[in-house]
Amino acid sequence: MSSNQTEQPYEGDYLGAASVTAEELDILRDYLRAGDKSQLLAAITDLHESDVAEIIALLTSEQRLSFMGLVGRDLPSAVFAELDDHIRVEVVEFVDSPKLATTVEELDSDDAVFVLEDMDEDQRDEILDLVPQSTRRILERSLEFPDDSAGRQMQSTFVAVPPFWTVGQTIDYMREADDLPSDFFEVYITDETFKPIGSVHLSQVLRAQRPTVIEQLVGDDFTQIPADTDREEVARLFERYNLVSAAVVDESQRMIGVITPDDIFEVIAEEAGEDILLLGGVGDEAVTDTMFDAARGRFGWLFLNLLTAIAASIVIGLFDASIEKMVALAVLMPIVASMGGNAGTQTLTITVRGLATQELQAVNMMRVVFREFGVGILNGIVFALVTGMVAAMWFDSVALGLVLAGAMIVNLVVAALAGILIPIGLDRVGVDPAVASTVFVTTVTDVIGFFAFLSFATIFLL
Repeated sequence: MSSNQTEQPYEGDYLGAASVTAEELDILRDYLRAGDKSQLLAAITDLHESDVAEIIALLTSEQRLSFMGLVGRDLPSAVFAELDDHIRVEVVEFVDSPKLATTVEELDSDDAVFVLEDMDEDQRDEILDLVPQSTRRILERSLEFPDDSAGRQMQSTFVAVPPFWTVGQTIDYMREADDLPSDFFEVYITDETFKPIGSVHLSQVLRAQRPTVIEQLVGDDFTQIPADTDREEVARLFERYNLVSAAVVDESQRMIGVITPDDIFEVIAEEAGEDILLLGGVGDEAVTDTMFDAARGRFGWLFLNLLTAIAASIVIGLFDASIEKMVALAVLMPIVASMGGNAGTQTLTITVRGLATQELQAVNMMRVVFREFGVGILNGIVFALVTGMVAAMWFDSVALGLVLAGAMIVNLVVAALAGILIPIGLDRVGVDPAVASTVFVTTVTDVIGFFAFLSFATIFLL
């Protein structure tokens, strides 16, 4: 998030995701060790707030404590909005309430909410008591909405005029009013009850004649979003309809805020990263987490995987006599399980993404299921031929090659179906498929792969 009100223009060149070099960071650490506040402030003064936030994130906890002790009160307000959630929680502990109140007051309302939402209730109330009453009411209203809703993402300051105003009146108002956002893209037209009628792009306002009634410029592509709408749905609306902003309305259909592109960029990045982390079983872990927090967060996922491994081992145990008679079975078993697991993960990834972007819906679900079934058959046949020939030549046994080929077909088909049906099923019952699908798909492919291969071998070879 970035604050439109306090953001400073950045005059350097961005060098990708990490614009702070190791040499620059070492210099800053030297200033920290020396306790040189003036040099630290001079070093960060001309940096973009995102770069300052990156520097804070790259410091150790002890170094962050020293940094905030030296420059905390002089840290630009916009930096707080750019900090990672985990870092922000740690940093605000080193800043006194008056500084935090000033920060909240200077930030746009949406960024101020991000700074406040991770605080405990007592600290939040203490800070809100120090800001003007009008600002407090706006922030408290935003904080009442669910965490991932449009109401939390919205900026509460926007430009709204009555429909009977002329273009000239509107321009004069935007020039003279001192309570408008510093950056905005559209002028909203509202009735006497503050219900939105439509919006007009600034380019249309600037090109129209001053006597033109502003309502005459309203187009038919106006989008309004209920405040309780999930932020992922908001992001999809922006992508689908190429929106530059959207009005947010309450349960009475009155306009209470606006969603802007910087909010949506943040949502897209966070949701994409969140799904990747969930698929990997690490939740909301960040590289800035402590060793113990990271270990605790991964424990549950690893424990579930232990249970799936035990289930697969039980299946293998059912055929221990067959494995003792033919050692080649133990050598070839990992091939079947590995291929099934990878194939299932491929299908699972496509399915979870399709569900998240709503490309996979009821109207095309069966077609996609049959497509994945066909993909499983085709890949199963191809890799059955490859692995079957390898096994036949390796152990000089055509029969063993055929058994491996048959198990490969079965497992790749099952992997394809599991990879699509399991996340769809979880989604239908209200469980996030990104969270739970992987462990179930892994279990299915391991158990079915081992069972098919060992049962075929027991029937046809022993």
